[in-house]
Amino acid sequence: MAEAEDIFLRAKQRTFTGLTEDEQKEWRGPFCFIQAADPQLGLMKTWREGDCDGGGDEWTDEVQLTQQAVEAVNKLSPRPKFMVLCGDLVHAMPSTQYREGQERDLKVALRGTDPSIPLVFVSGNHDLGNTPTPETVAQFCNAWGDDYFSFWVGGVLCLVLNSQLFFDASACPDLRDAQEAWLEGQLQRASQGPGVTPKHVLVFQHIPLYLKTPDEEDDYFNLQTATRQSLLGRFKRAGVKAVFSGHYHRNAGGLHNGLDMVVSSAIGCQLGEDTHGVRVVVVTADQVIHRYHSLEQLSGRGMDEDLRKLLQA
Repeated sequence: MAEAEDIFLRAKQRTFTGLTEDEQKEWRGPFCFIQAADPQLGLMKTWREGDCDGGGDEWTDEVQLTQQAVEAVNKLSPRPKFMVLCGDLVHAMPSTQYREGQERDLKVALRGTDPSIPLVFVSGNHDLGNTPTPETVAQFCNAWGDDYFSFWVGGVLCLVLNSQLFFDASACPDLRDAQEAWLEGQLQRASQGPGVTPKHVLVFQHIPLYLKTPDEEDDYFNLQTATRQSLLGRFKRAGVKAVFSGHYHRNAGGLHNGLDMVVSSAIGCQLGEDTHGVRVVVVTADQVIHRYHSLEQLSGRGMDEDLRKLLQA
């Protein structure tokens, strides 16, 4: 397990090869990164058997798919600046029977990620519990790193959020309040300074703000209307370009009032017509362009040629 823990510690530190944090605040030209979601080790068998409340006693399929994703990402040229996994890393809820084994095997599967590609982990409802507690949040942080934080890469400010605190923080209101205060400070600095003005501001969370439109009805797969509208307003005022999420196990989302809500399907279990895959995101001075690629396509042909050409500008 030593090698797995080494890559894991590197991922938790969120270091970007060869540059200091101040240097990462400088725009240095177009780059790409990978957004993935919901490897959710253990769900595929439970979904087939109609027992999604179970913890999932088999996860060989998800391990193989995660390894396939890692191998495909490693072959990309130019190399992605990072890969972010937007929650539901495993299916077993905190402190349940299969949790330890699923987390262990996911770390091993991620061990093959090229050392030049930092990993960023986002917390999901299965990682924290549908109603998180201080204990389950602490368990996640000990295993995967902070549940909310910011980092700069190539002149872009990235905010990683714990969306479960938006969904149901009834058992940990102090943690919700702490994230709210931190987030407000981050958004104010992004829009008003002082300091470097980011080329773009991107948000990563597990639960989407919405699946299709901002005025849709509340659902298990989106944030409640009042929370959604509040976040949309705050993000818009701060100049957030895109919000990347998972949770839905299908591709969805849409652009509204200049903010792109990106909902990506899963590395693991599919609940719709999409295939196992990840999203390639290209960041230019003016745009954030993204496209979902199946694992087979990414493994065989790499990213689409038009995206690759944007990186050569």
